[in-house]
Amino acid sequence: MVRLSNHERNYDTVSELRRKGGKMKKKSGLPFSYNRFQEEFPEIEKQYDQLARKCHASGPLNEKTRRLIKLGMAIGSNSEGAIKSHTRRALALGITPKEIRHAVLLGLTTIGFPKMVAALNWAHEALEEGPIKHQRGD
Repeated sequence: MVRLSNHERNYDTVSELRRKGGKMKKKSGLPFSYNRFQEEFPEIEKQYDQLARKCHASGPLNEKTRRLIKLGMAIGSNSEGAIKSHTRRALALGITPKEIRHAVLLGLTTIGFPKMVAALNWAHEALEEGPIKHQRGD
C-alpha cells in the first residue's frame, strides 16, 4: 500500500505534485487517485472490490465480453483514466489491439468524432504501456 505524506495528499495528480517539485513512489499500475483513495478509505475500497467481483460473477457474460463492455462504458463516459485502465486490462486478458481499436471505433456514431478520437488516442497510449493485471474485482 502506498503511504502518502501530508505534502503528497495536498495534490490531485502526480503531474501537479511533480510540477511543485515533489515525488511519489510508484506502487503499481493503478492510478495515483485510486492509490490515494485506497490509502484514505481502505475499508470502503475493500467493499468496492467485493461489489465489483460480485457484479462480474452475477450474469452469463464471459470475461472477454465483460471487459469490452467495461471499456465501452469508459469510452462513453469520456474518462481518460478508465479508458487506459480498461484497455490495459483487456490486453492482459488476451483481447487484441485490433479488437480494442474496433471497440473504440464503435463509439463514433454514439459519442461523436472528437470524443472517439480522444478515446482512441488514450487507448493507443495504453496499448504502448502494455497489459496490466489488477488484483481488484473489476
